[in-house]
Amino acid sequence: MSEYAVIYEHGPKSWGAYCPDLPGLGVTGDTREDVERLIREGAELHVASLREHGEAVPEPTSSVGMVGVAA
Repeated sequence: MSEYAVIYEHGPKSWGAYCPDLPGLGVTGDTREDVERLIREGAELHVASLREHGEAVPEPTSSVGMVGVAA
């Protein structure tokens, strides 16, 4: 099982998420919980589609970190 980094973004009225290592995969939803579920389902479908079409499945290479900035 591969684990892909996910970026979650909170907008004024919705949430979004995308996987940098799975180009084209992005989701939006009303809540963080919605996009967590949708990005998980989307990643599974995305990888399954790549395999079905004989395309290479990208290896996870992205990582996430945090940086502190004085407010």
